[in-house]
Amino acid sequence: MHTGRILFSQLMDFLPKHEFNKCVGRYRGNYRVQHFKCYDQFLCMAFAQLTGRESLRDIETCLRAMQPKLYHVGIRGNVSRNTLAKANEKRDWRIYADFAQVLIRQARKLYAQDDFGVQLEEAAYVFDSSTISLCLSLFPWARFRQRKAAIKLHTLMDLRGNIPCFLRITEGKTNDVKLLDELVLEPGAFYIMDRGYIDFARLYTFTQQAAFFVIRAKSNLDYTRRASRAIDKTAGLRSDQTIVLHAPKASKDYPDALRRISYFDAETEKRFVFLTNNFVLPALTIAQL
Repeated sequence: MHTGRILFSQLMDFLPKHEFNKCVGRYRGNYRVQHFKCYDQFLCMAFAQLTGRESLRDIETCLRAMQPKLYHVGIRGNVSRNTLAKANEKRDWRIYADFAQVLIRQARKLYAQDDFGVQLEEAAYVFDSSTISLCLSLFPWARFRQRKAAIKLHTLMDLRGNIPCFLRITEGKTNDVKLLDELVLEPGAFYIMDRGYIDFARLYTFTQQAAFFVIRAKSNLDYTRRASRAIDKTAGLRSDQTIVLHAPKASKDYPDALRRISYFDAETEKRFVFLTNNFVLPALTIAQL
């Protein structure tokens, strides 16, 4: 019979506990807490996530079944449903948000040279949102429609390692494009977005901050073509153009030239049109992004 340390304890060794303690101290998370400290709470919730627990009762039952081993895992406090509920309700969420950023920085270093299928030296991110349905009777504050509740999870994902770098939870009715204002843009990086994020005033901010975007164009885009470049139609490309926006408001919001690339995907038999402010990368690389 194996008598060594359990796997969960070995996994937790990879976490920088000194950084966690810094986050706790920053927000005084353990102030006047004697028994069930922030690290106990974190370990319980990490265990629940890794093992697929579905409720506080489920967490309590599972951890109490292995009560003699909890001390060696690092959980010093008594685990109960009521204690977990109060900790989740009253502890400052910024403790765990800050610690998540610490772990994200560590993970991104590990995947800095990861190949995600596109020949690109710069950082590449994808930004999108997911609507999460909720029970209206349990979450009346999250009313989305007449008989439906929902929230939105907005995520910026680093394509090298598929690591989330930015997360924001908003009401279900929040317009996706507004979250562009909260992004801290990285000069030289590429941000890939769907056409729901088309707002030329906000996209011009990317250009002003030396960041690049790749976004799907809407079918009613009003533009004037300035130049065209040679393309390889066997690769699926249909056009590579330099354009300027023609509509009065759009041309004022984005006064510079844009690059418009048309691509036909043979697998889905669909045609896509992309807009970008990068004029250096090959057109096929933009389409692959």
